[in-house]
Amino acid sequence: MHGLILAGGEGSRLSAEGIATPKPLLEIGGEPLVARLLHTLAELGCETLTCMVRADFDAVFQALAARHFARPLRIEPCVTPSSLHTLVAGFAAIGPGPVFCTMVDSVMPARDWREVYAASERALAGGADAVLAVTPFVDDESPLYVRRDDAGLVLDLSDYPIVPPCVTGGVYAFGEPARRLAREAVDHGVERTRGFLKDLVARGRRVATVTVSRIIDVDHVADLRLANAWLGSPGARG
Repeated sequence: MHGLILAGGEGSRLSAEGIATPKPLLEIGGEPLVARLLHTLAELGCETLTCMVRADFDAVFQALAARHFARPLRIEPCVTPSSLHTLVAGFAAIGPGPVFCTMVDSVMPARDWREVYAASERALAGGADAVLAVTPFVDDESPLYVRRDDAGLVLDLSDYPIVPPCVTGGVYAFGEPARRLAREAVDHGVERTRGFLKDLVARGRRVATVTVSRIIDVDHVADLRLANAWLGSPGARG
């Protein structure tokens, strides 16, 4: 699989709380989010790495240029109007094949990244069009809730709570059909990634899931503190 990181957002909520550092350079466990993820994707086995970076984040481009990663890295500047546009631009920059994709602020311990990646490979090889990493830990301000069947396939995606809770965590895998459908969704006016995912399910596409206990989405200073405390705990290592 190819590895794709989406870092095209403004980080406006962190900025409003006094954080001037671009979100991709915020440190978790002593390492910038974006560098941490690039190393993780390389270690997982992604054959190429692509990072979509907001065009005016000069410090991010400079920081990445000064680092070496164990896979070919393509850094693409983007000025896109929505998360789905950034995703589609990322797909366009990548060669054919399945894509393992994460938002730059999705935080998990190494063991969970390994589990999600391995499960995604199995699901795509087994005929799934897409895979969602999901969690019962509701951390997002506007979570996308997931209803599944007994096999873990998505039946419905909703902005409204379900019981027991299960939400997406900003980590996905997409096969070639889903990549094409993302482009079609943009052409039809869909703007948000959640809208594209809902469309996949509505079309009857096979969307699989892999569950982890927690995924932290770093949108606020409190999230940053929580992620650092969590990844520094003995249970999160390895």
